[in-house]
Amino acid sequence: MTTGAEWAAAVGDVWAAEWVRTDRSFAGLSPRLDAAVLAAAPAGLGRAVDLGCGAGQTSIALAAARPDLTVLGVDISPELVRIAAERGRDLPNLRFAVADVAADPHAPAGADLLFSRHGVMFYDHPAETFAALRAAAAPGARLVFSCFRSAALNPWAGALAATMIGGPYASPPGYAPGPFAFADPDRTAAMLAGAGWTAAAPEPVDYRYVAGSGPAAVADAATFFRRVGPVSAAIKAVPADEQLLLIARLTAALTEHRDGEQVSFAAAAWIWSAHA
Repeated sequence: MTTGAEWAAAVGDVWAAEWVRTDRSFAGLSPRLDAAVLAAAPAGLGRAVDLGCGAGQTSIALAAARPDLTVLGVDISPELVRIAAERGRDLPNLRFAVADVAADPHAPAGADLLFSRHGVMFYDHPAETFAALRAAAAPGARLVFSCFRSAALNPWAGALAATMIGGPYASPPGYAPGPFAFADPDRTAAMLAGAGWTAAAPEPVDYRYVAGSGPAAVADAATFFRRVGPVSAAIKAVPADEQLLLIARLTAALTEHRDGEQVSFAAAAWIWSAHA
């Protein structure tokens, strides 16, 4: 579990430093999500808000495709917002801001479209947050977001973390903020309905999670996993003198997933679409 305070500080800083590798890991998913976001965008003038925009990739894609829309990307991490603003500086219809929509839904007020690439699974109280977003958005607003399916379908996290700890990786029971918080579609559908959103059945997307590339693909992937995600947490959870053993296990596991100059894993996500 990662708290909002951690995202606003150290965790957000790490993700900002790793934005190139993070975008690469989502490269197989992003075109599908971008298409869903674009399809949900209002015709003509309108306002769209990216919830948990990270380094800005999804905001930039929408703003570039729809110059008639006003696009705002918000994130709790100042460093991620700084990176996003630099990347999107040439798009006049796009801006970024530091905001915590879980604490204050002011930023999405009046939005015709709310969207997110894996940025909504970290709310402490998601039902209350989505209800507040529903109340703040424009009448008939649309909502589109992606999230991971189960850890079992995402071996880059589940199986790889199990290799690190020497036993099965298990997501916390019930709801806990984290990468697999919205893995259960029934629970997510009930949460959205209770918050006032009418959701369609989620679209399952299978893609390749690229963790490393280039001549030193294994080392590249190892550095990435040691910095972010469940594997990073597994390594940090043991004493320093035991971490070298886990890093050796990680390198061996990644070598098995190397194909030429790429290390990749199967990955599975949901794309949710709903309306107010």
